[in-house]
Amino acid sequence: MSDEELEKIRKRKEMELRKRASMQQQRKAQEEQIEAQKNAVMRKILEPDARVRLTNIRMVKPNFASQLEVQLIQLAQSNQLQRMGFKLPMSDAQFKQLLKRISAADKKKDINIRRI
Repeated sequence: MSDEELEKIRKRKEMELRKRASMQQQRKAQEEQIEAQKNAVMRKILEPDARVRLTNIRMVKPNFASQLEVQLIQLAQSNQLQRMGFKLPMSDAQFKQLLKRISAADKKKDINIRRI
């Protein structure tokens, strides 16, 4: 291979790496923006002590905490939290009540296996 061909290959690889790095930065910035928006909404939904409880839940069960956040945002946007009797922002006691309701609903899901 000539020096010109090697230089072209090197420049092409360098451009690919720059493009990939740029895309990763954009993706990271977008994820940070989404996280900031989610946190802003959660500040409107939960009082600080309830947010601390959610953070503690996230340490133990990160997937459950993420699902809980999504569910809380959906309930708040559709005004269902107010219909359920919760005031926004929710106190820690109200948040515990909601968690009990959610866990009770999850426990009701039984799987029955019938042998034929």
